[in-house]
Amino acid sequence: MGNVIIRSRARLFHGHDWVHDNEVLKVTGHPKDGDVVGLKDQRDRFLGSAIFNSRSKIPGRRFSRQRQDLDADFFRRRLTLASACRDKLGISSTARREVWSESDGLPGVILDRYGDCAVLQTLTLAMDQRKELLADAVMETFHPRCLIERNDASVRRAEGLELYTGVLRGEAAGVREVVLGGVTFGVELPGGQKTGLYLDQGDNYALVAQHAAGRRVLDCFSNQGGFALACARAGASHVTAVDISADACAAITSNATRNNVLLDVEEANVFDYLKAAASRGDSYDLIILDPPSFTRDRARLNDALRGYKEIHLRTAQILENGGLLATFCCSHHVSDALFLDVIRDAMIDAKKTARLRAHYFQRPDHPVILGLPESAYLKGYLLEMVPGR
Repeated sequence: MGNVIIRSRARLFHGHDWVHDNEVLKVTGHPKDGDVVGLKDQRDRFLGSAIFNSRSKIPGRRFSRQRQDLDADFFRRRLTLASACRDKLGISSTARREVWSESDGLPGVILDRYGDCAVLQTLTLAMDQRKELLADAVMETFHPRCLIERNDASVRRAEGLELYTGVLRGEAAGVREVVLGGVTFGVELPGGQKTGLYLDQGDNYALVAQHAAGRRVLDCFSNQGGFALACARAGASHVTAVDISADACAAITSNATRNNVLLDVEEANVFDYLKAAASRGDSYDLIILDPPSFTRDRARLNDALRGYKEIHLRTAQILENGGLLATFCCSHHVSDALFLDVIRDAMIDAKKTARLRAHYFQRPDHPVILGLPESAYLKGYLLEMVPGR
């Protein structure tokens, strides 16, 4: 086993499991990219086992505080522990995240289940090199009818990996119907966003829909219609879902039929749609903003903040007094404090006063590790436009 000697101020000493390239003092033993290495401090004290990739900005990712190899038994144990955690929380196995990377001690591994099928992502070089071993462990642990490989995420390029999708075990699944947050979805495997659906919002569909009865609802960046469908099922007087993707709009329409609800679907750029709605004098009682991440790195943070401010300003202009705004941010580069600052500035420009009603989080099958702030990426708020102010 090669070793990576880390500098004294590395984040690893504060509970993080990543070693960034500027935290490496030296590498001994000539490890190859994808190998397991030992992490040590400058006094030669062992700090854990990590996967190594010299081409990455994060050349070391710790997966154990013990000396540990990535063998078949290790993968089976980690998969079993991860699944037991979800079972204990009472999360339905028909649509849930079984493994979430570092949060489950498997850096770069994502495993989602949709009914009798599973979808796997290997986003780090070491895990991708052991993909077949990992796939065997998945089949032994969960016994899915098929295992889909969904390795088209752009983050793989940072590890020097190509992008592709395929079938690892069994046959292509086709459309699977699953229930998430009380809504029935048709999931095309392989297909859809991420591994098929945004599972992290599963609880929030129902939580937001609690406020939908009798309201005119606008669901922006609707994707496959989770919030729009939940609100329609909850008795909204009218629901409009907006997304720029023609495929997403077709999925919303199909899912509306599955759920026996009526709603309007608009294929449009949300920024343009909100601006046009304000010009027309449109108004809504409940608006949901659930955009994709506006930034994947800190260098573009200011551009992202401008984008968040604009959509909140436009939204405030078309919300009735007493109306509700459910707004979400899925970028870990945008902290809770920054997100609230942007919303506050937008409300000032719109000459509106907003009252905080609720705080939303990612579903517990996306567990948060205290030493890994990147694991707490999804944040959301329910805001009420204060009447008479």
